[in-house]
Amino acid sequence: MPFFMPQHIRVHYKEEILRYREHLRNKDYHTAWYSLERSHVLGQAYPVEHTYSHWLMLRFGLKKRNLKEVTGQIPRLLAGGLKSFIGLIPVGNTGGANVPPLRPMEIAPDLKAILENKTNKHNVC
Repeated sequence: MPFFMPQHIRVHYKEEILRYREHLRNKDYHTAWYSLERSHVLGQAYPVEHTYSHWLMLRFGLKKRNLKEVTGQIPRLLAGGLKSFIGLIPVGNTGGANVPPLRPMEIAPDLKAILENKTNKHNVC
């Protein structure tokens, strides 16, 4: 399992983080969360990005005063990066406390294309 996120994925990961921040500023919490989930799917194979997605999810839970999300994110934050490092990730899992942490999930077609490097948008490898 690679440690560093390839540039062609990083571009899309960063876009999702930027979308999250923009939607959060606009108090569009549902769409902000959706962008966080997408960032998690893109970043979950890479320790730093995986951990950062969970950090943002924890902060989001605190902002929304969602105890279930906060308590669900703490173990994910502590173990997520390690699981990425050793290659034990549930592929496609969106990372929120609303889904079991070890459940693999279907990946959205656009994200799957990015992860499989089958997209030309921002393909700078």
